[in-house]
Amino acid sequence: MSDEGLKRAERHEQAEQAEREDARANSEIECWLTDMDGVLVHENQAIPGAAELINRWVDTSKRFLVLTNNSIYTPRDLRARLKASGLDIPEENIWTSALATAQFLKNQMPGGRAYVIGEAGLTTALHEAGFILTDQHPDFVVLGETRSYSFEAITKAIRLILDGARFIATNPDATGPSADGPLPATGAVAALITAATNRDPYIVGKPNPMMFRSAMNRIEAHSETTAMIGDRMDTDIIAGMEAGLRTVLVLSGITQRPDIAKYPFRPDQVLNSVADLVPEI
Repeated sequence: MSDEGLKRAERHEQAEQAEREDARANSEIECWLTDMDGVLVHENQAIPGAAELINRWVDTSKRFLVLTNNSIYTPRDLRARLKASGLDIPEENIWTSALATAQFLKNQMPGGRAYVIGEAGLTTALHEAGFILTDQHPDFVVLGETRSYSFEAITKAIRLILDGARFIATNPDATGPSADGPLPATGAVAALITAATNRDPYIVGKPNPMMFRSAMNRIEAHSETTAMIGDRMDTDIIAGMEAGLRTVLVLSGITQRPDIAKYPFRPDQVLNSVADLVPEI
């Protein structure tokens, strides 16, 4: 065999060994966290393999949570939207940036007061966490995603922050999708408020590992036996890595294989989609 042939055979053996090690590592995972858009669904359609993955977790009694930075919807709303896409996910297995934010604020100041810019997903989470929602002397200004940002509400938020309220944002996403194209989202409005107040928000959602840790607490998971599946190197994978989790990048969403080399960190495993993961768990 030529030297080139030997090298090819060696590379092939190394690739097979890596696949065996990945399969063994995945079989030992007890808890799974997964992103939603780009991993389980794309444009309101289930990604091939997603339903099988969820069913496998349910059938094998694996603890899991579906994570999303979207703070608009309650878990019940998201369950209904996912079911319409062909995925049957219990609402207790859905963890949003709104829930993570509410849990964070409850830990910081139980029974506190908050002025909120956001939709039902955020206001409901804060209510259930015991917060009083008010524009009178709030402890926090909490900014989430909404389809109807108003100049009046943003002005109120700016004045309350200048008066001493702490500035919290559910996530850093600058834009969100719509049928007509991108919409300004939480990160863009937060930048406006920061420019007017010179105060940066504390952001709870991805890529803050806080979101992952709160999710892990929810299902009593440990970092050594928990994995994160995501489609974005700059949020899912870096946050999973910083939280000490095994990370699995799927190429069914934002990040594509050539993009990986641009980052100074690597996922533990790269798959075309979650369909490739199902046989390994």
